[in-house]
Amino acid sequence: MNAKWLLTAVLASALSAPALAETELKFGHVGEPGSLFELSANEFAKRVNAKMAGKVKVSAFGSSQLGKDEDLVKKLKLGTVDFALPSTVMSSVTPEFGLFEMPYLVKNRDHMKKIEKEIVWTWLEPAAEAKGYRILAVWENGFRHITNNKKPIVTPADLAGVKLRVPGGQWRVKMFKGYGANPSPMAFSEVFTALKTGVMDAQENPLIQIYSAKFQEVQKYLSMTSHVYTPAYVLVGKDKWDRMPKDQRDTIAAIAKETQAYVYEQAAKFDGELLGKLKAAGMQVNEPNRAAFVEASKPIYDEFSKAVPRAKEMIDKALSLASGS
Repeated sequence: MNAKWLLTAVLASALSAPALAETELKFGHVGEPGSLFELSANEFAKRVNAKMAGKVKVSAFGSSQLGKDEDLVKKLKLGTVDFALPSTVMSSVTPEFGLFEMPYLVKNRDHMKKIEKEIVWTWLEPAAEAKGYRILAVWENGFRHITNNKKPIVTPADLAGVKLRVPGGQWRVKMFKGYGANPSPMAFSEVFTALKTGVMDAQENPLIQIYSAKFQEVQKYLSMTSHVYTPAYVLVGKDKWDRMPKDQRDTIAAIAKETQAYVYEQAAKFDGELLGKLKAAGMQVNEPNRAAFVEASKPIYDEFSKAVPRAKEMIDKALSLASGS
């Protein structure tokens, strides 16, 4: 076998060998078109795809195309979805996440950054990892407000008997029962129809979720309660994530964290724009009696502190971080 023939054979083999396939990673979320979730996931995908072209491609699927929050969390473990963006539902994964269902806990985004550093990464992320997940970054769902078709909500007493949709977190249900409402968990994708048909009277969500889901078309009143701030977590299944090459994991995790600044910038922008748009769409907006809601919230703090290990310690730490925020 001469050298020329061998070189020709090697080159032919190399040219005919298939190129290493680009790995597609699926990012599922429940956000509707125009939502903060959609913008966040799309921006993350754009950045990963630019940085890792030829190796990894992230494809984002919103509007619950790959499943509701509860489904997506399960699919992460199965490995059929690679990223999800859960929020309130995390308290059903491990109870420590109920911290972010405590009303009037988070003052603003600067306060949230401190909570992220001191509590999320030190207490909550290890709790998620123990259940088979990893948190890559903390993004935002936002400050939640109540919409309904009955009347302006000024005090908790105005919620008496109101059929109110809540996400799948036990503490949100308990909180609104304590206020006197009739709360029921329901998938976000089902809320518009439930409000339109009268199955539900009310719901509670950040302004961007309200606007992008077009709840202004089926709700008359918007009460700016800001009762809960909900983070959103870039979540992966631990087993599948740990099988990825380390260099890819490091790059993707870094991009997820870097994207937070974009998420917060967009969220602040929406805060400034959307109230006017919702008013223009015909919603009647009112400012509730915050003190009355804070007072009515005390029992849920007590119950959470007794039910969840280290809950009181987390609450005290979170509240102490509000100073200077």
